[in-house]
Amino acid sequence: MEISPDATIFWQWGIIKLNATIATSWLNMLLLSCGAALITARLTTGGQLSRWQNLLEVLVDGILRELEAIGLEPPRDFLPFLGSLFIFILFSNLLAVVPGYRPPTGSLSTAAALAGCVFIAVPYWGIKRQGLSGYLKLYLQPSVIMLPFNIVGELSRTLALAVRLFGNIMSGSMIGAILLIVAPLFFPVIMNLLGLIIGVIQAYIFAVLAAVYTAAAIKVEQQQAEKQPQKGAFHG
Repeated sequence: MEISPDATIFWQWGIIKLNATIATSWLNMLLLSCGAALITARLTTGGQLSRWQNLLEVLVDGILRELEAIGLEPPRDFLPFLGSLFIFILFSNLLAVVPGYRPPTGSLSTAAALAGCVFIAVPYWGIKRQGLSGYLKLYLQPSVIMLPFNIVGELSRTLALAVRLFGNIMSGSMIGAILLIVAPLFFPVIMNLLGLIIGVIQAYIFAVLAAVYTAAAIKVEQQQAEKQPQKGAFHG
């Protein structure tokens, strides 16, 4: 039984391989790009909205509300990256119901790549919002002694993001394959429904954790901005 779509190789030339992970990842990006182009080409602000535009507006509005609730202000600054993460993972997981399709999120390499993007984005926004020195001070809180522990925590949470996504998607595929052998007529329907639910939950958790990590990286700037008006009122 193939655990990961990495094991399915369509073409190979030396060390260069085209496996199911790469193929489905690019297929998903192509489908999402074409779908976005078709929907946005017919956007309208008046009259009757198409069902696809309604779906898109509900999705975008829901993501913005979640980012705002987490504390990312203004939420639209973080929408392109975090929204893209959520939609890509969600779309990949939902397509798992298609026969023969292997979701790229079931590959550790894809999960690690997505987690790596978060690992880079968090300090990027932290440094952009509060400067290099301000961001680095986070690693010294609450004292200098915590520096190595904060660094290890930064690395471990990135690893946890990758392993959590990979483990849940991969285990769901394995259980579905086993039940398909044991009871091919009944269990596949149930497992497909559970797979859809798990896929949605995993996409949500990954995006929310990425947003939480980003909010933690810029919280010092927000706290300082809140303290400044209070100090001014006190001196006045």
